[in-house]
Amino acid sequence: MNLSEIVRKLEIIAPPELAEEFDQGRIGLTLDLKNEVNQIAVALDPTEYTLNRAADIGADLLITHHTLLFHSINSISCKLATKLKIALDNNISLYAMHTNYDRAEGGVNDILAEKLGLKNVEKLDMGCIGEMVPVSRDVFINHVCKSLNTHVQYVGEKKMISKVMVFGGSGFKGPFLDIANSMGVDAYVSSELKHDIIHNFTDMLLVDATHYATENPAMQALATRLENDLGVDTEFIDHNPLIRTC
Repeated sequence: MNLSEIVRKLEIIAPPELAEEFDQGRIGLTLDLKNEVNQIAVALDPTEYTLNRAADIGADLLITHHTLLFHSINSISCKLATKLKIALDNNISLYAMHTNYDRAEGGVNDILAEKLGLKNVEKLDMGCIGEMVPVSRDVFINHVCKSLNTHVQYVGEKKMISKVMVFGGSGFKGPFLDIANSMGVDAYVSSELKHDIIHNFTDMLLVDATHYATENPAMQALATRLENDLGVDTEFIDHNPLIRTC
């Protein structure tokens, strides 16, 4: 299948115009080799491991949530050169779908809500709010860990949880927390919980389920969707850069 046909499909799934302004020029085909595509690889990040795995399986296209090139560059580091060399040597085009996929129907936040089993889900401009059978804080924390296969950090005094907001990626920011607060959310699941937020939002349960675990399920779902819709062999590459602790 021609690369341009796959791009058209990806732009139907996550229209570029849904992206935040800061994503303009940073999503879509970031490395366009105009090649035929017989094998697709999908991953959250274009890491060296991911690119090597894509090369090993003979992928012609690697689709990621985060782009390889986010900031403008005037020089190429050894690390970036290594990644580009893998892609170029193995004729792998690169495609990134970032905040447009966050907002898309069936995208990052919808899949996250689905993974946590939320019902009556209301889609926000960014994020989702849904309901679940009331459970204790400890039961909810355990549910998040198991559902997303991750460790978590959490803070908050809320004892019972039934109304939940989710935001894949870095969502512990004032405007989103204000929305959660105004809508009477019991728990907010996102990532990158910072010190100032911990002290200012104590009346709801804040669950940091890691950036990777809150976004990765949507990329796995995308791989399945593309294989079913396009009939092209598609492999999901799961590569979690685990933070080691002692």
